[in-house]
Amino acid sequence: MNKRTTNALAVEDFQKDNNVAFGVLYQKYFGYTRKFVLGNKGNLEDAEDVFQDALIILYEKLYDDDFKAYTCLANYVTGISKNLWLKKLRNRNFFVEIHESYYFENKEEINQAIENERDYWDKLNDYINEISSHCQNLIQDIFMKNKNIEEIQEKYKYSSKHNAQNQKHKCVEQIRKIKKIR
Repeated sequence: MNKRTTNALAVEDFQKDNNVAFGVLYQKYFGYTRKFVLGNKGNLEDAEDVFQDALIILYEKLYDDDFKAYTCLANYVTGISKNLWLKKLRNRNFFVEIHESYYFENKEEINQAIENERDYWDKLNDYINEISSHCQNLIQDIFMKNKNIEEIQEKYKYSSKHNAQNQKHKCVEQIRKIKKIR
């Protein structure tokens, strides 16, 4: 299922107050939030709480007059999740509990986080489009589909995990070189 299809189905399901959209978004995008929270002093429970709060905010945003259904929902969900987690880290004793008016009270900050996330992903996609097709596939499997190194080794027929990690490093280096040139 491509992003456009996922977006369209999720938006349609949300607008029908159908819970299927939550499941689809959780399956497709929770990995990004989990990775970010775990990489930034959080645990799995924190990641789940932040992601659920992000989905509630997204739900409210879908009914905002300015929402464009063709925008990538991954950008919205990850942007909101990152914003919530960073806010929680800034206020270490802060317990994330989203009240109904959270989105409206923090609309500008959330929208800025979403724009920053969108800019980041747009730039990253431009860089990825310039690397070899093998590296494009590898990067997508590792970072977008959250495949572990054993799955990468098996899929690409690398003789060892070490070889798979070396190839990952070479692909990331291709991106870094392109980024430096720009």
